[in-house]
Amino acid sequence: MTKDVIALTTRMPDPWTVLVGLLSGGPDKLVDTHADGAVVQLCDAEGRPLVSVEAPLLVQVAGEAERLLGATAPPVPFWWTEARATTGVAEAERLAGTFAARLAHLAGGSAWPPEAARSLAVVPTDGVGVAPVPAAAVPAVDVLTEKVAVVIQDRPVVALTAWLADAFRAAAESGLGLQVVTPPGTTLSPAARHILSTWPSRWIVQDERDGYYDGLSGAVLRWQDGMFAPVPGSGATPEDPRALVAATYQETADTAERQLALTFRSVHPADDRLVLGGGLESVWTELTGAPPAGWGTAEPANLPWSPQRLTDLAFERAPEPTWTVVVGTPDRPGIATVRVTRTTAGVEEEVTLAFGYGPDEEIPLDALPRAAEVLATRHRLQSMLVQLRKARRDLAVPPRFEGPGVPLAFVLGAEEVRQIPGDRARNTPLSARPVHLGPRARPALYYPLPGDPSDLASWSDFERLVRHLKDA
Repeated sequence: MTKDVIALTTRMPDPWTVLVGLLSGGPDKLVDTHADGAVVQLCDAEGRPLVSVEAPLLVQVAGEAERLLGATAPPVPFWWTEARATTGVAEAERLAGTFAARLAHLAGGSAWPPEAARSLAVVPTDGVGVAPVPAAAVPAVDVLTEKVAVVIQDRPVVALTAWLADAFRAAAESGLGLQVVTPPGTTLSPAARHILSTWPSRWIVQDERDGYYDGLSGAVLRWQDGMFAPVPGSGATPEDPRALVAATYQETADTAERQLALTFRSVHPADDRLVLGGGLESVWTELTGAPPAGWGTAEPANLPWSPQRLTDLAFERAPEPTWTVVVGTPDRPGIATVRVTRTTAGVEEEVTLAFGYGPDEEIPLDALPRAAEVLATRHRLQSMLVQLRKARRDLAVPPRFEGPGVPLAFVLGAEEVRQIPGDRARNTPLSARPVHLGPRARPALYYPLPGDPSDLASWSDFERLVRHLKDA
């Protein structure tokens, strides 16, 4: 299994500190670079990588080390330096641990996991070799086939790190899926869930009883024809390829924790005055009393929240889309992903946002209409769906069944309401009448729905509403 070791330091590891770390295998080890110098690799005598080290990342957002590693980091700002040891080489794992230990010792801080970074001594590696690396592989990939790239991770949370994002991007460009294999206790970040939800990409969980299963669907898996694929269940046919479901996946318990999830889209004119992220900030503030804490293009989110910097990044990348992750503070778990796309209609901003609440915490349902009105009147809202679900407060995705969310409200932007003829948008088959948001002459509409997580009937109401609006 690939071993990730991370140094969390108060000072930036300077070139001499990194050099001392790289000498953990002795002065005769070869050094190479990857990804235009962003990754330094310690190699065997044949030039094959034993350890890959990513450039240090300055983290200016509190709580990210705790959220993703369960580790106590130095006060922000601190430096996050990752090292990955090559799969199946014990000496490589010790090299990565010694590298991180040396960085933590010289730059002040700690290493994660602590047990992997206890020694500063040189690791003997004479005669140690590594299997040849396929030409298309990137440092995060452990197995590469004609169908998928496989990444084996042993972190407490599989996050959408720069490593994993690069692996996904490289796999997609080669027409491959990405499959991530983890131990039983690992969870998934909501940001990483998105890239592992589409076939043939998967989150594969090791299991004592069933071997392997899909952490998102529960399907029992086997390695078949160069990829992990479901084991057919009893009565499966080509038309109905039902799979066995792992027993572990079905072991659930109601903790009374809840998540409030919002998905909304805004379309802005493409001009120099546009500032992105304002809608997300407004909703976040309405629902929590404070703006987001930080953002980044991968996890950990490392930058203090700034709509202007988000806008600058999107403009630099245009016409290519921009994806970012946004996080809240440790005391109010919140995470969002923002995708900005340039289209013929303008600049589209798609936001998926979730907040977690414990059994004794009140969900701010009364603030939802206000948040929707701010989006509709100030941020060119097109539509929004609000859901409530029984799920973890910390927002991590467990390898267990979690019930689907149920719709709590649907919001239609003012322009979309205007395009529906007559009073059809106002007169719906639902028992509750829509709430007008904004100016009377050109309102947006807020459609309240039951939103009981124990009753999926709300989806029937939502489907009736959507059919009614589409038939206009």
